Amino acid sequence: MNPPVFLNQLGLVCAMGRGKQEVTAALFGDAPTGVAPSDDFAAKTLHVGLVTSPLAETGVLPAPLRSRNNALLLTALAEIRPAVDAAIARYGRERVAIVLGTSTSGIGESETAIARYLTTGQMPPEFHVRQQELGSPALALNHVLGVTGPSFVISTACSSSAKALASAARLLRAGMADAVVTGGADALCRFTVAGFSALDSVSEVRCNPMSVNRRGINIGEGAALFVMTREPGPVRLAGWGESSDAHHISAPEPGGRGALAAMRAALERAGLAPSELDYVNLHGTATPQNDAMESHAVHALLGGDIPASSTKPLTGHTLGAAGALEAAICWLTLTGNPQGRLPPHWWDGEADPSLPTLSLVKRGYTLERPLRYVLSNSFAFGGSNAVLILGSA
Repeated sequence: MNPPVFLNQLGLVCAMGRGKQEVTAALFGDAPTGVAPSDDFAAKTLHVGLVTSPLAETGVLPAPLRSRNNALLLTALAEIRPAVDAAIARYGRERVAIVLGTSTSGIGESETAIARYLTTGQMPPEFHVRQQELGSPALALNHVLGVTGPSFVISTACSSSAKALASAARLLRAGMADAVVTGGADALCRFTVAGFSALDSVSEVRCNPMSVNRRGINIGEGAALFVMTREPGPVRLAGWGESSDAHHISAPEPGGRGALAAMRAALERAGLAPSELDYVNLHGTATPQNDAMESHAVHALLGGDIPASSTKPLTGHTLGAAGALEAAICWLTLTGNPQGRLPPHWWDGEADPSLPTLSLVKRGYTLERPLRYVLSNSFAFGGSNAVLILGSA
């Protein structure tokens, strides 16, 4: 039998705040926070999930690794650094791995450098082309922590860091590591906003998942990191499922077959029946096609009574960091929550009559008992689907 794996420690930063305490307060607050209007990322005002908390300094990194993306990552690391250092001391540097997800890495730094070049004819001295390498986050943590175990980055768009957690679990189960620093980070940049805008997928106002009036996503940024080990901890990564439906380069398979396959695989790996889940964190991007696909898939497998919500109206869609950040939100929901508060689904309340009815969580709703198992969906371009099931340990 495969040994269980646990998410022992959590560090995070996102538009809702920095650290577990700030994010928990915003997550269960009486009004939506986080996502807010900004003029910095497009020619018009858009709502985005911008991190306004102070970030860690990147001066500890060599120039090719200095980026906002890695600043977000180091900010999340600071919250769990004592636990990481303890794991290194216990297991040895060669037995600690790093597995992360990202999609933008240091593209924002390249944007700034090119803009400077177009006006001055020179690149800024602090710019290095390697800042935008997708492997940069793992290199940054390697540099700071000095670990020598397996170290890599997964970049599969919006499923990246959910797949990173699954890959970290496989390393532990295969005996290739005794502890893994795993999660993801992504930074806001104009490049990403322009790309999604070209697909008519960006909403100018706070996103409105599952509504008949939904108009698209809010791009966000953030980072979430876990210390994953085989040692018992507060939350267990009970199961995961991955699939690739390859229906279209950007549009999901309309019937949700790939999403269904990933959810079923996660339940099977966890050894759970659908009725044993307490809550679903929806991918919930508020795009017409994704919400339609996901609502059909969730309803087909789990029915319409299980509490569900999208937290992207609070964080924005953090792309490569979304899977880890939403796993972090599930972690917070599973721990220190005896009344079973659930993350509310912030929307206008106007349901789309063409979609199956889901039990979308209202503000202040509680299970009146601790949660047992929660499921988190991450669905990406190209049909790359990843589903995580977290359980209270």
